[in-house]
Amino acid sequence: MKPVTVREIKKELDHLTQNEVQELCLRLSRFKKENKELLTYLLFESSNEADYIASVKQYIDNQFKVINTKSYFYIRKSVRKILTNTKKYIRYSQQKETEVELLLYFCTNLKNFKPSIKNSPRLQNTYNRQIEFIKKALATLHEDLQYDYNLTLEELGC
Repeated sequence: MKPVTVREIKKELDHLTQNEVQELCLRLSRFKKENKELLTYLLFESSNEADYIASVKQYIDNQFKVINTKSYFYIRKSVRKILTNTKKYIRYSQQKETEVELLLYFCTNLKNFKPSIKNSPRLQNTYNRQIEFIKKALATLHEDLQYDYNLTLEELGC
């Protein structure tokens, strides 16, 4: 089955009643965890972005605490998982401010992680790539915010 375009979906949704749209959303939330997470963000957390950012930061902290440090293989695997989930939470928000703040927080945790990421070129490359993403997102923000976030970037040594 080939999915239809977003435009066609939007047209079809215009013809449905509020109850039918509600039923479609509930049915959609049953199929994939990400759909349910996105609906949770949109319904409950989008009104208070600061709390949302704080909860994602808490998630990042918890995940960094449970990383298996026996070898760099396990560290890389865990860091990739944390980064993937962080990017997913950034996608839910779709705000550049949130993206910059969460990626800065991730990079800060990664840089302060023990054992040092300097002993692993792959981890260092992951770190450098995220710094580049931060710089790219920073260019789209207001000048005052750019200044504040650039100070944080300088603390990271970038």
